[in-house]
Amino acid sequence: MASRVNIVRVDILDNPAMFTDKFKLEITFEVFEHLPHDLEWELVYVGSGTSRDYDQVLDSALVGPTPEGRHRFVFDADHPDISKIPTDDVVGVSVLLLRCKYNEQEFINLGWFVANEYTDEELKENPPAQPIVEKLSRKVETEDLRVTTFPIRWTDEEPIPEPTEEGDRVFAEEDLMPLNDDGQEDDDDEDEDDDEMEGGETAEVDLNESFNERMAQALGGDGEKSQEDGEKMEDDAGNNDVEMGDDEQAVQISNDKVNDAEPLSDKTNNVEMIH
Repeated sequence: MASRVNIVRVDILDNPAMFTDKFKLEITFEVFEHLPHDLEWELVYVGSGTSRDYDQVLDSALVGPTPEGRHRFVFDADHPDISKIPTDDVVGVSVLLLRCKYNEQEFINLGWFVANEYTDEELKENPPAQPIVEKLSRKVETEDLRVTTFPIRWTDEEPIPEPTEEGDRVFAEEDLMPLNDDGQEDDDDEDEDDDEMEGGETAEVDLNESFNERMAQALGGDGEKSQEDGEKMEDDAGNNDVEMGDDEQAVQISNDKVNDAEPLSDKTNNVEMIH
């Protein structure tokens, strides 16, 4: 059940950008055997570190059938709807996820942390109670890519893959974000939290920690496996991309279902392609 698709690299274009700008991802992938069914690409914005209810699917695209070879396209999607994000989570850390499925089976999931902050120094120091979205900038932290792969059935003849053990599906927190190594300070913080709880006050939620948990839930894979995949992608990214000429075939990308792949020079659609 070896994967028939390898994502060589994903470049976040126009990064950093304003919060209201579109996301643009240049995706390079290779297919090792002809795929008769669609590849489904999906871009998700994690609106809150505490609940999946605020996840937004920004856009999706169906690609297929896909011929063997290396392909590249630009996948763009609108910015998230701010009205669907909790007010306290608009500014600060969030997560962007790129998922790919085949036959309704997710086989790879890529995740980046996203930093949203004001461009105006005064607003940074004194943020308004209601976020001013026009003043917000967005930066995808591309140096901290997390990749998780899942075994799937690429053909009906293949056996059903065994489910991953639950204990292997969560990242260790120290693998996701830098932590304080001073054990004494950690103990002091715990004592202070206990005192605050005894006093009847509500404990403050650590935003980074909550998004660490949501990243782990969203990726839902073996931490060691995801790190190996991330290193492999970084190694592959060092190779020169193959430019597809007129005599090579490229997939056709659309937000609607695509029936056939056509030569790159002959196709037109509503998604920007690399010539």
